[in-house]
Amino acid sequence: MKLGIMGLPQSGKTTLFETLTGEIAAADHRRENRIGTIRVPDPRVDELSRMYQPKKTVFAQVEYFLPGSTGKPGENVGSKIRDCDALIHVIRNFKSHGGQDPTPADDFLHLNQELILADLLVVEKKLENIRQEIKRGRKINFEEAGRLEDCFNQLEGGMPLRKDRETATARILKGYAFLSVKPMLVVFNNDDENCRMPENPEVFSGENRAVIRGRLEHELAQLSEEDAVDFRSDFRIDVPATHRVIKKSYELLGLISYFTVGDDEVKAWTIKKNTDALNAADVIHSDIKKGFIRAEVVSHHDLMEAGSYQNARKKGAVRLEGKSYRVRDGDIINFLFNV
Repeated sequence: MKLGIMGLPQSGKTTLFETLTGEIAAADHRRENRIGTIRVPDPRVDELSRMYQPKKTVFAQVEYFLPGSTGKPGENVGSKIRDCDALIHVIRNFKSHGGQDPTPADDFLHLNQELILADLLVVEKKLENIRQEIKRGRKINFEEAGRLEDCFNQLEGGMPLRKDRETATARILKGYAFLSVKPMLVVFNNDDENCRMPENPEVFSGENRAVIRGRLEHELAQLSEEDAVDFRSDFRIDVPATHRVIKKSYELLGLISYFTVGDDEVKAWTIKKNTDALNAADVIHSDIKKGFIRAEVVSHHDLMEAGSYQNARKKGAVRLEGKSYRVRDGDIINFLFNV
């Protein structure tokens, strides 16, 4: 899972990236592309690790990508974030160094329009090529042309493609890597004392949103956990920014975690919601999918309540499931297979 961080100059993109990843760059490296891989905090993994005392504990991971920037207005970073699974749009919601009041609605609409325009140019070019093919008497893919026309109408009306993902994520359009179709998390970067969402709810209607106090939480992220807990209490921050943004990132992409456990390793695996057992097995290894027999499943809650896998089995909490079983968040699975 890779999320690209974007925003207008001075919005706090670098602050958010460094808060999430803990990677503080020297000033002369801040214009370079930066990517950070961080583990996904999950107390369930901690609990399972304490239960099994494994040789190795592996958390799920997420990547955050910060495109390099010259800091100049109008800079196009679209090509750098096309391969990201989702976008985080950082919006300034604090007074600038020059004393200017924030304009979150205008800033959101400005960058949103840039994504729409970038996609519109791609669609227009392809539709023109299709029209030329028709004039030459060549065969075209009418399904693709129809889908592109739908995209054109939506973009021309100023609507990002993520508002109609069924059209824009159609298999036949997959190679276009549209920008405005990517799931987006809008992160409002507030000042130290402000933990509220900005107004203009109609502008942000339907968008996934989160609030951080960027400068403050950037400083807290550099403290020891013991010191950070005290400061977070003083500033009424119940959950660190890292945890909040990662949780929102998972929700944005429709992701869940299941676990495998044992004396050697406790590990979290990331899958899409509604993934069946067969394809969840494939995430671990294609041989498990190929030789799938069945899956032994127990929920994290039931295992913790039972105190051990053996007790959970005695209580009937361990179930045998087939290939079509839809894996649930927090499932602990032992795949039985033969190859």
